[in-house]
Amino acid sequence: MRCLRSGWITTGPITARFEKDFAAYVGATHALAVSSATAGLHLAMVALGLERGDEVITSPMTWPATVNAIVFGGGTPVFADVEPETLNLDTASVARKLGPKTRAILPVHFAGQPCDVDAILDLAKAGGIAVVEDAAHAIGTELRGRRIGGLETEAAVFSFHPIKNITTAEGGMVTTGNPDIARRLRLLRFHGVERDAWKAYGRPGLARYDVLIPGFKYNLTDLQAALGVHQLSKLGGFLSRRALLAQRYDEAFADVPEIRPLGRVAYPHRHAHHLYAVRLATERLTVDRDGFMAELQTAGVNVGLHFTAVHELTYYRERLGDFSADLAVATDASRRIVSLPLYPSLSDEDQGYVIDVVRRTARARRR
Repeated sequence: MRCLRSGWITTGPITARFEKDFAAYVGATHALAVSSATAGLHLAMVALGLERGDEVITSPMTWPATVNAIVFGGGTPVFADVEPETLNLDTASVARKLGPKTRAILPVHFAGQPCDVDAILDLAKAGGIAVVEDAAHAIGTELRGRRIGGLETEAAVFSFHPIKNITTAEGGMVTTGNPDIARRLRLLRFHGVERDAWKAYGRPGLARYDVLIPGFKYNLTDLQAALGVHQLSKLGGFLSRRALLAQRYDEAFADVPEIRPLGRVAYPHRHAHHLYAVRLATERLTVDRDGFMAELQTAGVNVGLHFTAVHELTYYRERLGDFSADLAVATDASRRIVSLPLYPSLSDEDQGYVIDVVRRTARARRR
């Protein structure tokens, strides 16, 4: 309300405050608010200066925005396979995909569980390769005592979409410890203009500006940042509730062989539990994954599909070729995975209903 009454609703002092608070939270030197995580990923790829033929290794188990950003940034996506239990990038598969054209690695912290970024960085440093994290699921995620967003990668990109762990209705954030990348991101975020609108119009003086490089219109507004400031202060409570709900799901399905929750990484970490995904043992069922989902939805359980592997989507299959056999783990997971409801306001009673429906459906469809 103060933002509305101030008369300043586009990018301004509240956005600057949100960026400062977010940088402090993750332990980053720079945080730049953007209109979406998709925009942030695009900016990060452009900031790397990708040239025609440059390859970026990434995960096929992600929303298409991850891979679209590589294409629009001027690069060629190369898919590495994922770990069977976590669906995070398999470091050994990444190592096999490295080549003379590899310019960057773009890991995805699937469902809020951290990839082994340290191992990925070891691979990257040996070849002078950049690492940009898709941290859209990973606000609050920690790896070996450090928060995602504050690691030694070129950048990490977060999402504030309404289904994420905190929201600004739409929006995102890019964090980096590299001052050169931070400066380039700032220019690219707002038309390539050296002096942003708040500084130009928020104080006396001529509103002069210059364009140093062609840029985009990817800024976050103060109206959105006003939500983000207070969402960030509530994140600890949100994460605790998500962890409790995830634990209840784990316990509820421990004796249901048709329902296989994702595994946990062995190294020290904190899981943000953005999603609660399970894989269906469809060989034990009389219906496939889509049929199982349809029965849950008919019973009033709103399930999700995160994700159809990107290499199986028409555009990328036709452009890059059929990699189903090469990406065996991701291909298999893409046909089994289902996301169950998980959000802080999910009541114990409603979660109990979800659990009951899933168990009853598995039992009814058991071979």
